[in-house]
Amino acid sequence: MPRRRNRPGRKERSLKKRRGIYVLPNLITSMSLFAGFWAMLSAIEGRFVEGCLAILASLVLDGLDGKVARATGSTSRFGVEYDSLCDLVAFGVAPAVLFYLWSLQSFGRLGVVAAFLFAACGALRLARFNVQVDSVGTKYFVGLPIPAAASVLATTVLFCDFIGVKPPVDFMPLVFLVFVLSFLMVSNIHYLSFKELGLARLKSFNWLVAALLVFILVAVQPQVMGFVLLALYVLGGPFGARYMARKRQMSAEQTQPLDEQVTSA
Repeated sequence: MPRRRNRPGRKERSLKKRRGIYVLPNLITSMSLFAGFWAMLSAIEGRFVEGCLAILASLVLDGLDGKVARATGSTSRFGVEYDSLCDLVAFGVAPAVLFYLWSLQSFGRLGVVAAFLFAACGALRLARFNVQVDSVGTKYFVGLPIPAAASVLATTVLFCDFIGVKPPVDFMPLVFLVFVLSFLMVSNIHYLSFKELGLARLKSFNWLVAALLVFILVAVQPQVMGFVLLALYVLGGPFGARYMARKRQMSAEQTQPLDEQVTSA
């Protein structure tokens, strides 16, 4: 009698499906990687505005691939690791190379150190995120997200181009900006992730008006408003951390007299 082949059970088929490499979300991730690669080529050829637009396009694609994977049920460990590697290129190496050729090159070794530090801190930020993804909630990011840091550098170049500043830009505060962004990426400061705000389910008329105003402002002056909005997001982390620390201190001071009264009684 011919032997019956052992068919895989339902559990094994499900595990094999989850371990598969899904085409659509990883294709979008590859497009994000290509945008980062194109940004580096554009910077090398002196087309800095085009390179910045490529970084911002990579930002949009990076947010899209995760949503597509969750919507289609095609999330996988391979996709998570591949996304991190592409993020390192698009938001770590590409902005560092672009900003170095645009400005940091004028400062010699200090500029090299600043550009390398940005890329290195971006890699550390991604590695820490992958380790803490299961233990940290989705409401906040621990440290400045690397796409936000890269977008700050890109919008800085676009803003300077808008006001007529042409490369090479020999401006020391730009070096300080790179060092600050590098520090914020590896810091423990919490940044809002906007994942639990439920913007799609809001029914407030005031929120609709506010969203329309922001959209109009960005549409009228995208080079200026993009830089301003990202700068506010970056500054919101340290100021928010200071506000929460003062709030906890005030709460502790209010509860301390009560504890002393209970002890004396």
